[in-house]
Amino acid sequence: MGEPGFSRREREMMEIIYRLGQATAAEVLAEMTEPPKYSSVRSTLNILERKGHLRHEAEGNRYVYLPTVQRSHARRSALDQLVSTFFEDSPAEVVTALLEVRGSELSDDDLQELSALIEAARREGR
Repeated sequence: MGEPGFSRREREMMEIIYRLGQATAAEVLAEMTEPPKYSSVRSTLNILERKGHLRHEAEGNRYVYLPTVQRSHARRSALDQLVSTFFEDSPAEVVTALLEVRGSELSDDDLQELSALIEAARREGR
């Protein structure tokens, strides 16, 4: 797969395709929050394909784009890069930043789930 980093527009298009499972350029355009011109969508989809993030299948006279890797793998790769680049490879720094930014949005159930995940990781020696 190509570079894990995406521009804002590339990230939005990948999110749309992951959510839909597959999509044509017109479907991607229809789902975008600040849609560019159709030709820009086609161009960006072609770039994502060249980078190895997408592939296409011809359906009549249109291309249907599909992700080349599972979303979970792409998510892991992006998270690894984020942790390495901005948090000095420290999971604790990531969690601290997340709690600072989103702490007030976490419900008691969210906090309990996080505690359970931490305890399970401790038991498993992670």
